[in-house]
Formats: sequence, structure tokens, C-alpha cells
Amino acid sequence: MCLAVPGQVTSVRGEGLARSGKVKFGGVLREVSLAYVPEATVGDYVIVHVGFALSKVDEAEAQQTLRDLAEIFPLSESPITDS
Repeated sequence: MCLAVPGQVTSVRGEGLARSGKVKFGGVLREVSLAYVPEATVGDYVIVHVGFALSKVDEAEAQQTLRDLAEIFPLSESPITDS
């Protein structure tokens, strides 16, 4: 199963294909390529799959997706928490 998860951009650096940043998923920060979403800035939510942000998403949609994932995966199995 492939899973793309929303996260919030907390920092951005680089340009073009080298553009990357830190993205927060619950309590976990990960380095993510932002090359495909050059318009993403700090505070934006992005959909991430295998380390690549694929698109921006509005905060309400991101929060709803995170709630849905928390329902599907019990807390101990959730891919979006650090527990």
C-alpha cells in the first residue's frame, strides 16, 4: 500500500531541484524534497510520499486527513506519530 501523508513545512532551503525543507508530521520532523512544490513556504501543508512533497494542501484538508489516518491506524501503529 502506498501512503501519502500531509505535513507542515517548518523550514525551506535551496533552489530548483535541490530545494528541500523540514516537514512536521505530528511530533516527527523529516527532511523532504520540495523540488516539485516551488511555491511551498514555511507554514504551508504539503502531501508527502517517499520523501517528496507532491502538492500543497489547505490546512483544513490536511487536518481532516490526519484525523482520518489516526482513526484507521491505532496510535501505536500510526505512521504519523513518533510513539
